[in-house]
Amino acid sequence: MLGSRIRLITGIFAFLILATCVDPYYPALKSNSPMLVVDGLITDSKSNYTVKISTSFQNQNSYLPVIEYATVYISDDTGNKNYLNYTGNGVYMSDSSLFRGMTGRTYVLHIKTPDGKEYASDSCLMQAAADIDRIYYEKDEEPYNNGTESQEGLRIYVDSKTGGQSHYYRWGFEETWKFRVPYPKRYNYIIPMSIQPVARVHEYCWRTVKSEGTTVHSVNGGQDARVERQPVLFIASAKSDRLMIEYSVLVNQYSISEKEFEFWSNLKTVDESGGDIFGSQPYSVISNIHNINDPNEKVLGYFQVSAVKQKRIYIPFSVVIDQNLPFYHEDNCARIEAGRVVFFDGSMGSFDEVYTDYCINGNYTFIEPEFSAAGLDKLVFTTPECADCEILGTSAKPDFWIDLK
Repeated sequence: MLGSRIRLITGIFAFLILATCVDPYYPALKSNSPMLVVDGLITDSKSNYTVKISTSFQNQNSYLPVIEYATVYISDDTGNKNYLNYTGNGVYMSDSSLFRGMTGRTYVLHIKTPDGKEYASDSCLMQAAADIDRIYYEKDEEPYNNGTESQEGLRIYVDSKTGGQSHYYRWGFEETWKFRVPYPKRYNYIIPMSIQPVARVHEYCWRTVKSEGTTVHSVNGGQDARVERQPVLFIASAKSDRLMIEYSVLVNQYSISEKEFEFWSNLKTVDESGGDIFGSQPYSVISNIHNINDPNEKVLGYFQVSAVKQKRIYIPFSVVIDQNLPFYHEDNCARIEAGRVVFFDGSMGSFDEVYTDYCINGNYTFIEPEFSAAGLDKLVFTTPECADCEILGTSAKPDFWIDLK
């Protein structure tokens, strides 16, 4: 999703409420008027570019209004204008068949909101990005719980080749892994009592998650802009099922300007310190987007113009064994076996009643029957996400996926 790419912006400005156990951070805005929030990125890859436009939260009880039906376009230094189509939820999208970013060109984002306000970004040069030389992993540890404990896992590193024009880099990544639900649904229960095998068991799926953090790095001017041993992410083997079957990560390496490097660095500093960006940071680092008729209006977010290089790596479960890493254990799934209820008069309830109690009145999924010598003995249930892998992923194998032996 678009917001995942800029977790620092969304966390600091409460751009989106993340579905995690971490409470979102709501900055105390010093203005009575909401600020425009812009999240946009164009690259030299052949893809649809997106710009999301909304307004900032005012307090913890407010809601997030998006800006609908604005006029949004991107101009370049040759005079071309590429208009973005509104797709809903404040998202405006380009057409990859009509517009593709090119290195050496400069781009400006233009926004005209329905209330007549006009905004424009600084002119942004797309600099060529160096190729990624290799992606590799090593066993490592990382502290958690305020540094009182550590967890083992794999740290992913990137080396770049020479040849990039910029001395500033940003990395993002997209994780995909194959996983299995512990109690796959194999049968349907149909009232009145009828048990039929399902047409397709959703036992194995793939899940894809885009990076939530941002990693930036600068190379000294006297160097050849080559990056070596740059840590990109850490995977704690016991904390999720990412490494339990097969895992893949696609790393995106962006060339960025010095100003954008300062933007991400400042946001990361504020995010890690828990500070108030509005009290401690100058507004000049918050955004490269301005109201063209009111230079005093503050805008949040950044229009990113970056060439990008990509590389993918696969990690099989055998690495977990070879590196003697701890396994992940699913603690949130339970197999529940339920038989018919025996009443005080010695009579027994029906299996239809058992099914109704668990699946219609409760939040459970019937997965299979259990038989004894006398016949059907119990019905087996679990929670939906433990029975159907398509709740958290897709059973359609990704086009890029390679099954490692």
